[in-house]
Amino acid sequence: MSKKTIYLDHNATTPIHPEVKKTMIQAMEMYGNPSSLHKPGREAHHAVDQARKTVADFLGATPEEIVFVGSGSEANNTVLSTLIGCSAAKECIHEMCGKNEVVTTAIEHPCVLETSKCLKDRGINVHFLKVDPYGKINLSELEEKITKKTGIVSVMMANNEIGTIQDIKAISKITRKHGVLFHTDAVQAVGKLPVNVKELGVDFLTLSAHKMYGPKGIGALYIRKGAPYCPFIRGGHQEKGRRAGTENTLGIVALGKAIEMREKEMKDEEGRLLKFKKKLQDEIPKRIPDVSFNGHPKDSLAGTVNVSFPGAEGEAILLYLDLEGICVSTGSACASGSLDPSHVLLATGLSAEKAHGSIRISMGRETTEKEINSILEILPCVIKKIRDMSTVKAGSKS
Repeated sequence: MSKKTIYLDHNATTPIHPEVKKTMIQAMEMYGNPSSLHKPGREAHHAVDQARKTVADFLGATPEEIVFVGSGSEANNTVLSTLIGCSAAKECIHEMCGKNEVVTTAIEHPCVLETSKCLKDRGINVHFLKVDPYGKINLSELEEKITKKTGIVSVMMANNEIGTIQDIKAISKITRKHGVLFHTDAVQAVGKLPVNVKELGVDFLTLSAHKMYGPKGIGALYIRKGAPYCPFIRGGHQEKGRRAGTENTLGIVALGKAIEMREKEMKDEEGRLLKFKKKLQDEIPKRIPDVSFNGHPKDSLAGTVNVSFPGAEGEAILLYLDLEGICVSTGSACASGSLDPSHVLLATGLSAEKAHGSIRISMGRETTEKEINSILEILPCVIKKIRDMSTVKAGSKS
């Protein structure tokens, strides 16, 4: 008899909420193109409009400020690539003309880092802010890096690997003071934290459905009314000319439902996950020697625990836990094909050895105390086994 899977990798993706699944099944009957004027088209268009309003209300935005996209990565690429590309072009006519420098951080998601590196290869100045041992940026350094040529600042709201939450309001005050646009990748934050774009003062904000119990392949980009914008995907009038391609009606409706369920469940879930997080942080050091936790002790996502086990490879820990039916991660799922240590952990000053020996436990709405007890029971045996093997292997070389 196979073991029941204990899924503790919610920062990578989440199971689809039962209510979202029901909504998706019903929406499958809606086959019309939202751009068509006939009845099936109008029905689809209405469903898209309703979902747009749900997302906008949840963020404190207006429906006109929400653009549906294929993923969080697409949204992040849209903001960085198109804005900086347009501002550097000879035909640039908007307010960003000539302001083509980027300020971001060393711990962003790979889609932001790789896009920034691509811009840098094209001759655009990109400044990567350092972080402290907890993963927080230095606001004074941010202000120092902003120049008259800075076009945009991009800082993620909550880190996907260590859960550290940045002070987005404080950052936006600095960007507004200098007349610089501000984008935040809030993929890990929306649905876990209260997010109001007007209170935060951001110009652009990214979210993704599959991080909040919706399907993959659908995300949204908030664009403040009046903010300069260039389409990333061109060719059609969809999304008011801001993102070409027939709208993913099924995904959009599902995103709207996922947001609706987050409104109902988020607060209670946070309290429960904080309790589980405290238990893990209290009990793991009692059961396993020589461990350390990564991320901010207070300003951190309730469901994220990142912990280092020197002398044990993270990939080995992951595989041994998988054999026990427990799913965790060694970091970002988008970078899991790499054998390099986590860029996030290295940026916090962690040694390569500790970074290699780290795992991320990310909990969600279906996580139970019984499951937390299971990992607390199994993890010490796994770490001991791996450390013992490492000791034997090291001894055999001498």
